[in-house]
Amino acid sequence: MPGMKEIRDRITSVNEIMKITNAMYLISSSHLRKAKQNLENTVPYFEKLQSTIKDILLHTPDMEHKFFDKRPEKKDDERMIGYIVVTADKGLAGSYNHNVLKLAENELRNHKNTSLFLVGQIGRHYFSKKNFFIDGEFLYTAQNPTIYRARSMAESVTDLFERKILDEVYVIYTKMVTSMTMEPEILKLFPLERKNFEETNPTKKHNAANFSPNPETVMDHLVPNYIKGLLYGVLIEAFSSEQNSRMMAMSAATDAAKESIKSLSLEYNRARQAAVTQEITEIVGGANALNNK
Repeated sequence: MPGMKEIRDRITSVNEIMKITNAMYLISSSHLRKAKQNLENTVPYFEKLQSTIKDILLHTPDMEHKFFDKRPEKKDDERMIGYIVVTADKGLAGSYNHNVLKLAENELRNHKNTSLFLVGQIGRHYFSKKNFFIDGEFLYTAQNPTIYRARSMAESVTDLFERKILDEVYVIYTKMVTSMTMEPEILKLFPLERKNFEETNPTKKHNAANFSPNPETVMDHLVPNYIKGLLYGVLIEAFSSEQNSRMMAMSAATDAAKESIKSLSLEYNRARQAAVTQEITEIVGGANALNNK
């Protein structure tokens, strides 16, 4: 049985760890609220972009545009598929990084021609150790999603798709389904799908619209901004999922620390009681010995 001093030291150590896990929980909670607010502030703008693209497609059903080009002339084994994988910069977030990395690795192994682009230090370390060739790294942290960073990513992948270096582009990230559930998700960026812009209310009347100088030119300007909005939403969603996962992990760690302190305190009290009992026994034994003399 450990001594009283050892038990006290363990209680002190667990207390210090509990302070750290509780502080990390509070920090993640603050980051999560801020990220959600930033996303809500930009949603109306990107919803308007999507609505405008929908209007263009509605009024020009026969238009063929480069961003919708599925390149049917290419065989499956000739198509180059690009993946943007979004992970965290650090751990202590439960299974957050593990789940998205496993999904990404399966996708990469299931396709012959792939290009890998990474956001987050965990992903960089993981795929480097696995000897995957990394085609591009967005060299900034995953901790501070901004429109500027989303634009940089959007410009890179849009250019690669336009130049036909990539035939399909996907982003793999973690989506926060509920406050308790996070799931890895694959979102297709290119080529765009007309069905994603179809009118949900077919009976709705639409006014005539003119696009200057022409619908194709307007689409050329709208789509890059639309992709920027998608990627910004992805970065925010992934960051929010990371913070939520960390909150859950730190909450569980804090609860475990409390239980450990409770158990150690009980053990300490038993050790102290045993020590007191031993001292009393020794005193009584000594007194009896004196009386016998």
